Amino acid sequence: MKNITKRIKFVFIITLLFLIIIILKVFYIQVIDYKKLNKLSADLWGRNLPIAAERGKILDRNGKILADNITTTSLVLIPNQIKNKEKVAKDLAKILNVSLKEMEKHVYKKTSIERVHPEGRKLSYEIAKKIDQLAYDGVYLVKESKRYYPYKELLAHTLGYVGIDNQGLSGLELEYDDYLTGKDGAIKYFSDGKGKKLALSEVYVQPQNGIDVNLTIDLDIQLSIERELNNVVEKYDPEHALIIAMDPNNGEILGMGSRPSFDPNNYQNYSNEVINRNLPIFMTYEPGSTFKIITLTAALEEKKVNLFKDRYTDSGGVTINGARIKCWKAGGHGDQSYLEVVENSCNLGVNTETYLNLKNY
Repeated sequence: MKNITKRIKFVFIITLLFLIIIILKVFYIQVIDYKKLNKLSADLWGRNLPIAAERGKILDRNGKILADNITTTSLVLIPNQIKNKEKVAKDLAKILNVSLKEMEKHVYKKTSIERVHPEGRKLSYEIAKKIDQLAYDGVYLVKESKRYYPYKELLAHTLGYVGIDNQGLSGLELEYDDYLTGKDGAIKYFSDGKGKKLALSEVYVQPQNGIDVNLTIDLDIQLSIERELNNVVEKYDPEHALIIAMDPNNGEILGMGSRPSFDPNNYQNYSNEVINRNLPIFMTYEPGSTFKIITLTAALEEKKVNLFKDRYTDSGGVTINGARIKCWKAGGHGDQSYLEVVENSCNLGVNTETYLNLKNY
């Protein structure tokens, strides 16, 4: 009898411990690990229709828009929800002007969500309307943002351009891509294992737009630069031309441009040599005689030269540290005042003698 009682107690204790373990496990799942498991389960039957965030705008110093966005639509398919795949593929191929074989790759693809790329991206209003009128299950049109440059060639090399996914590929678009790029949102819906949409409330995740970037560029000055560049090209047909406008007080660039240029809205139509050469930045050019005024100004500021009293004899050439420097005029300008040195743009008088005076200062 005692052995039976012991056995009963032992079974009871084991059963009790087993129940306690089950209760603790359920408590852990329902309370402690709930968020993690709920997220994992939602990922299994939750689907997202993407909503693209707008790229940050690029503005001039006065807030005028240099790089903007326009709203477009793109085609997204949920293959498991498409009932008549053959008809859907045929109709979409006709509207998008692609081969039936190409469209069937998207319609029959074994995936939860299929973005029709690239033929279904950035659709025009007319094409999007035709697709919408089909009203097919599993065929969705989602909002997307397309980069738009309202002034076309204006400041093209500096602004740069973006790819089909709105990623910066050159210029400021590339340099500040992390700031300009927003965070996409989505419309989340739920479906079973076969992809059939469940009758549950959809969840809207709002997209976060990118950050706007303000430049030191003045649009009015930039428009003047572009106009003058066009005049130069029309009149002289040069190999290239460039202009930079800078605020001398702080070094801010108020405007810059070059020719040849391109329209970043359609950068694909231009050669890499044209779209990737920002001449005001990449092209080096000796300042030549224009720099003489800098040297002379420094000498006048330090009172090393008097334009009217001091004189200089230009012999036509001088040797400094083993290097022979010649004047542009054969035989030199002879004896002259420093004012005449400036007027004659004398290489030796301005560049050499003035430099030596400053060096000994």
